[in-house]
Amino acid sequence: MSGWRVEGMGRVDRSQQVAFQWDGKTRHGFAGDTLASALLADGETLFGRSFKYHRPRGVMSAGTEEANALVSVTRGPGRFTPNLRATAVEIYEGLDARSQNRWPSLKTDIGSINDRLGRFFPAGFYNKTFMWPRSFWEKLYEPAIRNMAGLGDAPELPDPDHYTAEYLHCEVLLIGAGPAGLEAALAAAKAGGRVVLVDEQDELGGGALSDPAQWDALEAAVRDLDKAANVRVLRRTTALGYYHDNFITAVERLTDHLSDTGSGPREKLWRIRAAEVVLAQGAIERPLVFEGNDTPGVMLASAARTYLHRYGVAVGRNVALMACHDSGWHDVFALHDAGVQVAAIVEYRAEVSEELAVGARDRGIPVQLDASVIDVKGRHSASGISVAGNDGTRGASIACDALLMAGGWTPSIHLWSHSKGSIAWNEDWGAYLPDKPHENVRCVGACGGEWSFGDGINLDRLPTPKDPATIKAFVDFQNDVTAKDIALAVREGFKSIEHIKRYTTTGMATDQGKTSNLNGLQLASTALSRPIPQIGLTTFRPPYTPQTFGAMAGHAKDALFQPTRKTNIDSWADEQGAVFEPVAQWRRARYFPQAGEDMHAAVNRECLAVRNGVGIFDASTLGKIEVVGPDAAEFLNRMYTNPWKMLEPGRCRYGLMLKEDGFITDDGVSARLSEDRFHLTTTTGGAPPVLNMMEDYLQTEWPDLDVWLTSTTEQWAVIALQGPKAREVIAPFVEGIDLSPEAFPHMAVREGTICGVPTRLFRVSFTGELGFEINVPTAYGRALWETLFEAGQDHGITPYGTETMHVLRAEKGYIIVGQDTDGTITPMDAALDWAIGKKKADFVGMRSLTRPDIVAPGRKQLVGLLTDDPNEVLEEGAQVVADPNQPVPMTMLGHVTSSYWSETLGRSIAIAMVAGGHERMGDTLHIPMPGKTIAAKVTGMVFYDEKGERLNG
Repeated sequence: MSGWRVEGMGRVDRSQQVAFQWDGKTRHGFAGDTLASALLADGETLFGRSFKYHRPRGVMSAGTEEANALVSVTRGPGRFTPNLRATAVEIYEGLDARSQNRWPSLKTDIGSINDRLGRFFPAGFYNKTFMWPRSFWEKLYEPAIRNMAGLGDAPELPDPDHYTAEYLHCEVLLIGAGPAGLEAALAAAKAGGRVVLVDEQDELGGGALSDPAQWDALEAAVRDLDKAANVRVLRRTTALGYYHDNFITAVERLTDHLSDTGSGPREKLWRIRAAEVVLAQGAIERPLVFEGNDTPGVMLASAARTYLHRYGVAVGRNVALMACHDSGWHDVFALHDAGVQVAAIVEYRAEVSEELAVGARDRGIPVQLDASVIDVKGRHSASGISVAGNDGTRGASIACDALLMAGGWTPSIHLWSHSKGSIAWNEDWGAYLPDKPHENVRCVGACGGEWSFGDGINLDRLPTPKDPATIKAFVDFQNDVTAKDIALAVREGFKSIEHIKRYTTTGMATDQGKTSNLNGLQLASTALSRPIPQIGLTTFRPPYTPQTFGAMAGHAKDALFQPTRKTNIDSWADEQGAVFEPVAQWRRARYFPQAGEDMHAAVNRECLAVRNGVGIFDASTLGKIEVVGPDAAEFLNRMYTNPWKMLEPGRCRYGLMLKEDGFITDDGVSARLSEDRFHLTTTTGGAPPVLNMMEDYLQTEWPDLDVWLTSTTEQWAVIALQGPKAREVIAPFVEGIDLSPEAFPHMAVREGTICGVPTRLFRVSFTGELGFEINVPTAYGRALWETLFEAGQDHGITPYGTETMHVLRAEKGYIIVGQDTDGTITPMDAALDWAIGKKKADFVGMRSLTRPDIVAPGRKQLVGLLTDDPNEVLEEGAQVVADPNQPVPMTMLGHVTSSYWSETLGRSIAIAMVAGGHERMGDTLHIPMPGKTIAAKVTGMVFYDEKGERLNG
């Protein structure tokens, strides 16, 4: 193929020449060109290498369906984007684009050896090959395959661009600005209401931009739309997904076509809610399946016409056509009339209309009917074709530098399918068409089957005198799936197109099978001798075309990726030099180092201070939910494993919550404030999911219960005073509450005031020491903290952080949901079966606790571990085995979930999840580590004050 610029044709601005880089060399085009059109005009034929075989690939199409010409673009430091379609990249001054999936160069690619070894890489080879010997897979095969896999390079630097998002509401949303879409938009504008028109190109018109006969009407329609005050047009905007209730997401490209991007956002994500959606996405021409159909210079006939009329580019000087559809004839007629020599029209059909026959004869174009192309000459560019009659008789070779394919048309029903609209097979189109809508949506134009591209027939592949098992006739160009791969999948027993898709990977590339799905369906239908509707259709999923993560994330990057939540007391901890750690979305003080202390020294000091005196801890991040209503106790009785109906006001209870599968999902201490009011606490990260779970059950399972749920996590600041001297510190400031052990026992709650501020005072402990959790309105948190800290100086009060809290709770065997549990632990596995109400009729997850696999012996259970060497601290996550001398790979019994040095006990402690752990008490297990194996004895999880005598101070 040797493209060239045709004088006097196209819609590009030839007064504005644009210089850009292609693989490090300067090329030129015009304003309005795409990278593909500019390179074609410059005679470029080779654009990239294929995914698996590294075969040379050129441009196949002119739109977003392009599967071959994938390129990488650099727009400045850190602004690197791989896998862009050259047909959709608008050129601008200074554009730096390069080919990909090749080394060391595009024309000389070492990876092309895969093409010669192709018989070793059939469909599904990765499931059958390189499995033995195992050591070779791990050390040789897998690294080599991973290094070769993928298309394009991943960006290495953080993305410096920023992105934005906006909501949009309208009465009518139109997607696609071809003739049908423009007509529908004008009609909607006249009807009144807000109208939004979305189109992915820089210029409105769709297919009409390739037909000069429609330009006058097109320009008039665009002018009318521009005058309509109720119409909003979004150019360079791609509708990515269609969701429930007519909610559509679309991304507008704001700066990718500009040489100076300025300081504005690169892309904008539109979230559009429409009363009615009109889809006018048109149709995509289908390639034909024959040997060599991926050779650079072989492209869709409609694409050649687009390059001619829209960009003024002839894709070759001597082109040929392989057709089974009328539209391809009209396309080559247009090329001929523009001065392009047409070497031949090869038509699969034995007869065509008189109009086409006369048109070819008048133009002097040779025609071969009832014939097929069986081969394409050339490797980096087409130089000719071989033709044979459909009866198998050999024909002549024809010299050409481009071969155009016209295999019929496939309506674009992707967004229709996103909306769950049903589809129906149409024999005339040889494709699926929209059938019954699921949303308030309709299709117009070609995507709804309301357009005529002429007559044609539908083929699975072109006949060939060669053995079909020996040729490479491509179906999915991007994933290198051939016709023989489809046949192999059928022979392997796959009958559903979804299974064939996954076995061969056809339709799984970034183009989502826009040009391959129908050919793959037809091949499978022939191989199975079953009609296409019985085979099905692969599922279209958002996004419609590949999209940047930046547009999806919007402003949520760097410091805004996840908002850092801080308590009212956080600033005090910061001033004291605390070291922080993220917990869920909260920033929490991990420890408070003094001069010369590392974390271990600081934690040891903080632990001893709590055990021997008093420690102060910011527990404000605990999730808090207010449960109010006449049926509040009944509701909690159903949600938690514990009994709640008989809990008296003024008392607290440890609550354990399961999912329906019987596995622990959250826990916390909750208090009954009155007959109809409960104050629940959850883990720091568990507040949102617990509230969502409760709301779900309340609204869907038990709507008859009279209960209100309110998140109060941010309403209360919580200060935990823990240690033998805690009562002495708090007593002078509390009013209206008797703090004596008799009047205010462990697991009780009282309401009164502290420093004149209303408080909910909990007598609870997560350390095993005398403890109070002081809840006050958030605004008073820091002031109260400072008051208590000042008053506690005489008692040696010490602030402590989450790391110390972890050690103290582990010494007492208190678990942390999410650290000591992994979503597969039941109350029995965690030795918390005491928290299950034995007389309860039902609670969430109760029935699952009797499943055979839940009660089967050998389940992983939580136990304590004490290393033989008390100074040896295990690593969290380390695997546990019974016999350290067994061959590798060893049989793992479980893993260490929590492990700490206990300064109080003078030794290390650990909690582990171990298979059959409760039956292994006293056994010695082993933890293999690099260079050594550590022995540890299985114990209970309570390492300190087993009888709980210190809870009262």
